[in-house]
Amino acid sequence: MIKVADEVWLATSLLHLENPARPDFSVTEIIQRAMKEALADGYRPGLQMHASSHCVATKSPNPACHRMLSETGRGRRRLFRHGDKFHPDRKRGRTHPNSEDLPSKYRYLLEWYEHEYAPSNGNEVLPRGASIKDLQRFVGQFSRADLKRMRAAIEEGCERIDPDEWQIPARH
Repeated sequence: MIKVADEVWLATSLLHLENPARPDFSVTEIIQRAMKEALADGYRPGLQMHASSHCVATKSPNPACHRMLSETGRGRRRLFRHGDKFHPDRKRGRTHPNSEDLPSKYRYLLEWYEHEYAPSNGNEVLPRGASIKDLQRFVGQFSRADLKRMRAAIEEGCERIDPDEWQIPARH
């Protein structure tokens, strides 16, 4: 049987994929999505506690120390991303399930999470509709030299017209 924390992560992942424009979800939505997948026989009492506390990165571990979810507001959650705040005692907590702990039909979610949703290589992708708060996590991550190069590239490329860019391909 799937672990409750992994079930919460899986349900939240599915919600993100099904609703790409939404930045977060209510705890109730996460629980309902988990129940819809029917990985266990109906409602498991641990779902509420895991979505509310045990999987939430900023909460004090009690007892679990997972970092699977980030709290975006009261009763609101999204999947954890590298760079999100977390309680110091959760530093070694899991951010996603182990592949072997998920049913095979859901393993594609790990690939999506690691390469599209929460890449850890510095090339993070912001979801459509990202807020200024989402952007603020990048503050201090660029050197002055990098910022100077970016500014020069923007200024060089702005207000230039590429006539080939506006050609409409011929229809056959």
